[in-house]
Amino acid sequence: MQHVADIAVEPLSPACGAEIKGVDLARPLSPAAVSVIQQAWAKHLVLVFRGQAITQDQQLSFASYFGELGNRKKAPQNLRSRAEGIYQDHEKVLLVTNIKVDDQPIGAFGDGEFWFHIDSGYAPKPYKYTFLHALELPSSGGNTLFSNMYKAYEAVPPQLKELLTGKKALHIHEYNRAKQASLSRDIGDIPHFYHPVFITHPDTGRKTLFVDRLMTARIDGLGNEESARILEQLYEIGERREFIYEHVWKPSDFLMWDNRCTIHARTDFPKDERRLLRRCTVEGEPLAE
Repeated sequence: MQHVADIAVEPLSPACGAEIKGVDLARPLSPAAVSVIQQAWAKHLVLVFRGQAITQDQQLSFASYFGELGNRKKAPQNLRSRAEGIYQDHEKVLLVTNIKVDDQPIGAFGDGEFWFHIDSGYAPKPYKYTFLHALELPSSGGNTLFSNMYKAYEAVPPQLKELLTGKKALHIHEYNRAKQASLSRDIGDIPHFYHPVFITHPDTGRKTLFVDRLMTARIDGLGNEESARILEQLYEIGERREFIYEHVWKPSDFLMWDNRCTIHARTDFPKDERRLLRRCTVEGEPLAE
């Protein structure tokens, strides 16, 4: 059993992110140690554990300290080829990888740049937390950028806050990586949901901006041109460099982040190099302003 005295928390950037030292994720944690990690998480939003050699079961066991494990959401049939892989064999696990066997993807979301997004932000109950373990990495690139959306909310101009208070935005998931969801077709068969533009974090009580460039397509109650103009302004606020921690992956890194107050993106990497990360999540709850 690991104890509080072994744990050190070292901030990684002024925006968000902290490295947790003195924790072996393969071993059980005491309730007090879990509490220390949870407190660090609430403060820093993104936590990094270096050099973790853990199995899939150990990853799931650690994630379960923080809530009910989330199911891997399956794409509708017409989009299934973008999101399913032949090695996706556990309902709680998603393989984020570009690896193919016999020309078939073993996982999902494999190559290239990935725009800023919120994991399952298109669902009625977006995931609370995401946990990602690096198993194979390219020689360069594939970094993950995290933006602090508490800071983004604070940076929204007062007049715009007033206009958007009470408004909801439509989030659509077309299982793209670098192409905004389209409103030019019927979305009845595509995952989508309306969430408040500003939400109150259920645990901290702080306000956060809840939009992202990849999946947030429209603000309800505004004309198309006004909605597009304001969303672009909100995207730019959320993607300001001073709000971002960029994680440069090392082998066996383990990251965990809060989906309710961060957005994240991926930089490009060589397409001929293998990248494999194993993801699990914790189920969320409905979000309110």
